[in-house]
This record gives sequence, C-alpha cells and structure tokens, in this order.
Amino acid sequence: MPQHWIFKTEVQHAGQRLDRFVAEGCGFSRSMAEQLLEGQKEGGTVLVNGLPKGKNYRLKEGETVEVTLPDPVSDKVEPEDIPLEVVYEDPWLLVVNKPRGMVVHPAAGHDSGTLVNALLHHCGSSLSGINGVMRPGIVHRIDKDTSGLLMVAKNDEAHKKLAAQIKAHTFAREYEAIVIGHLRESQGTVNAPIGRSERDRKKMAVTPVHSRNAVTHYRVLDEVPGYSHLRLQLETGRTHQIRVHMAYLGHPVAGDEVYGGTIKGYDLQGQCLHAAYLAFAHPKDGRWIELSAPLPEYFIKFMEHIGMERK
Repeated sequence: MPQHWIFKTEVQHAGQRLDRFVAEGCGFSRSMAEQLLEGQKEGGTVLVNGLPKGKNYRLKEGETVEVTLPDPVSDKVEPEDIPLEVVYEDPWLLVVNKPRGMVVHPAAGHDSGTLVNALLHHCGSSLSGINGVMRPGIVHRIDKDTSGLLMVAKNDEAHKKLAAQIKAHTFAREYEAIVIGHLRESQGTVNAPIGRSERDRKKMAVTPVHSRNAVTHYRVLDEVPGYSHLRLQLETGRTHQIRVHMAYLGHPVAGDEVYGGTIKGYDLQGQCLHAAYLAFAHPKDGRWIELSAPLPEYFIKFMEHIGMERK
C-alpha cells in the first residue's frame, strides 16, 4: 500500500517552503520531496488544502498538507517474451514501432509488460546502461498512448552520440495527429515554454515558471468538418510537447482527455498521435538513416469515422 501522511501546519511553519516542510515532515531528502511536487513519482502527490502546489509555495498557519508516496518499484526488471515490431536493427541500435497502450519503461503501477521488458528479452545484455537498470537503451520516450517509432541504443557510445544529436536538434522526429478544429494557418511554429502545471502537477502546461523552451512545427495535411490532420516536427523533446502545444493553440489532439481532446460518441482510447518518421546519423559511421512507420489501424479507423481520406 502507498505510504500516506497528513500534517496540520502551525505558527512556526508559516512562510516555510513546501518542499522543505515535506522533506522534514516525512523524513525525505529534498530531492525526493521535489520529485513528488513536480509529479515525477507516478502515484505520488502533495496537496495543500486539497490542491496541488509548487515546491516554492510558502505555507500558512492552519493549512492541511497531505503527502502520498507510491509503492516502491523493484529495481530489477525481468525479460518478457513480448512481440516487438523491429523496423531497423544492427549491433549499435534498433528502432521499434511501439504499439499504442505499451508503457516504455517500468514505473509505479507498470512493473511488467513494458517495452523495456520486451527489449531485455530481445537484446539480452546488449543495451546501453546510461539511463540505469530501469531504462536500459532508452534514448528518448513516447507516451503510453502514442504509437510509433522509438530509438533504442545497444551500447553507451551509441547512446551518447544519439543523445547528442537530439540535443543539437539534428535528430529528426515527425508525427502525425488528428486535432480538433481548423488551424488559422496551413503551417506554422509553436514556440512556447513547457513546465509542470501549477494547477495539476501531473500535467504539463505552457508556462514561464520553471519551464524549458519548446518548439513544434506543424503542417496541415487535410481538413474535414471539425478536424484537421497534421504533420508535426519536434525541434525539442519536452514531456507531452505536441499534446500541450496543440491544446495551447486551442486544437487539442483528438482523444486526448488529459488536455481537452475528448471525443463524444467515439472511444479512441487515447490520443490520435503517431510517431511516423525518424532520421539520424548512424553513431558508428555517420551515414544518414531515415525510417518511417505507416499509420496504425486505430488512426485509420478514426479517419474513416470522421470522413477523412488517407493521403
């Protein structure tokens, strides 16, 4: 069971930062308290009078602070014989076409059935260790309910070189999405910083507070009444970037119930978002590699439902 604490602040706590209060009250490190407050611990929360607050929040006398720490996740990940659609593989790396619904790496509530479990069975010990035992080989992530191409490094040298390309914006990533409504321009760029939402610490938001720059380019491929089909290119790779930027424009990704893309009368079971294209310089010899993944069945069926033709 998750661990749970409830505190009532007293006069001596007035003006104290929330992260310090949580760390001292629960016996955590300051880093652990910050991770809880920033939503980095799945299933963990910190609420003040029933509402999420940032780590810099200054407490007042008489407030109720409620802390929930999720069950610990085992630091041992077991290989599992889960089918993988491998798009490209060599001794340095592989690229898989991840199905929608598959979690990338183990976390609270998802200790099996993840992409990492499948990779350990497929690759054995041939995965980079830079990201630790819970995320071996994982160079970048895509959300559980986003389908498509994901890069995996088989050794630390490959991992470092691929990560450097992402940082330098020379690693090309393109997505396709169905969004709600019609955009004003047929193509454009969203340049808006993304950080944790102050209202809901489990969500991301466009915000100037404790955020990082985020840039998404988009192009409209097709439109039908109420919906648009977009091709999107990531210049940066922030958590939920496309989903947050599209919601910021007022055109959330269809099916994205977290960011306002709920569809009435049709159960998409997640956002209509697919990582369709990857291009990068091979970490061994620098040759340029381009890979693509066709639109999955759920995406095509939704297009048919809204009367949109495949192009």
